[in-house]
Amino acid sequence: MSTLTLERETFARSVGFTSDAMVVYLDDGRTLTVPLAWYPRLSIGTPAEREHYELIGGGEGIHWPDLDEDISVEGILAGRSSAESSDSLTRWLDKRQEA
Repeated sequence: MSTLTLERETFARSVGFTSDAMVVYLDDGRTLTVPLAWYPRLSIGTPAEREHYELIGGGEGIHWPDLDEDISVEGILAGRSSAESSDSLTRWLDKRQEA
């Protein structure tokens, strides 16, 4: 099994969305496109909620305050999808419907 090794840290500069994907623009010129289905909260969120994000740690990660979601650039580069349990997602959805 190979391991991803980065020559230097890579940071997000901005984020965009298509109808079914998140597009992360990196400071080294790369563009990463990952399915929204990998991140249920983003998939469930409205376009306005998805567009309301903050770069955290100088771009090491991305935070969506309206969706209570945090995703690291390292995780995206490694191909990791959300590890949120279905119970946690259900609790979040219930809380969201109450609001």
